[in-house]
Amino acid sequence: MEQTKLINFITVTPENVTEAGIFCIKDKKAAGFKAKVDWFRQKMNGGLVIKIAVDENNKQLGFIEYIQSELAWRPVKAKNYLFVQCIAMFSKEAREKGAGSLLLNECVKDAAMQKKSGVCAMSSDGVWMANKNLYLKNGFVIAETLGRFELMVKKLDDKKTTPGFFNWEKEQAKYKGWNLVYSDQCPWHKKSVHDLIDSAQKNGIDLRVTKLTSPVQAQMAPSGFGTFSLIKDGKLLEDHYLSKTRFENILKQQA
Repeated sequence: MEQTKLINFITVTPENVTEAGIFCIKDKKAAGFKAKVDWFRQKMNGGLVIKIAVDENNKQLGFIEYIQSELAWRPVKAKNYLFVQCIAMFSKEAREKGAGSLLLNECVKDAAMQKKSGVCAMSSDGVWMANKNLYLKNGFVIAETLGRFELMVKKLDDKKTTPGFFNWEKEQAKYKGWNLVYSDQCPWHKKSVHDLIDSAQKNGIDLRVTKLTSPVQAQMAPSGFGTFSLIKDGKLLEDHYLSKTRFENILKQQA
C-alpha cells in the first residue's frame, strides 16, 4: 500500500481483486462484479492498473483505471501513452481531499517510470465520465473534440505524436434495426444488458446484442464511450449504461 498525506493507494491486481474490490460495485456477489473481475484477469488486459484511494480509516474515496493506450477500450488512437479508462470519486469528501488529482498523478508518475510519451484520457461534461476540469488543472490540454467528448492529453515529451479519436460516428451506419453493443469493462453493464434484453422481449423488440471482446473492437465501437452503445437504424440513442425505465421511455419515443 502506497501512502500520501491523508490518502493511501491500494493497487488492485488480478490476485487481490476479489479482496480489494473494484470500487464501483460493493456487492461482490453481483453479476457485474464477477464479470469485471473475469474481464480484468484476461490476458489481453495485461498491464491494466486499478488503484483505489482510501483515507486514514481505510474508507474508499475513489479509483483510477488505466492501461497502455494501444489496448484502450475507448475509440482512441495513441502510441506509447497510458490511457485513463475511468476515474471516479463519488463523495464531496473525496473531492475536498483532492483524491482525483492524486490518483491522476499516480498514473502520470507511472507513465514517466515506463518512459511513455504521456497520459491521455477522454472527458465529458455529460454523464459516466469525468469532466475536463480535473484534467485541465493537472496540466492536460484538449487535443480533440468530437460530440460531447474531449480527448485530454498530457505529454511527457513534446516531440511525440499527439493522440487522436477514431471517428465513431462513421461506425453507426453499420447497425441496422435495434442494437446493443457492450463490454464487461464497466461492471454496471451486466445488469443493464440483462434488463434491456428482458424489456425488449416483453415489448416485442428484436434487440441484437453484441459483446465486445477485445480492445480493437472497442476502439471501432459506434459511440464515444466505446463500451456501451444503444443504436436504432444507424442512430445512436444512448452511449452509456441505462436503466430499464430509461430504455422503456426510449421505446415509447421511438414508437
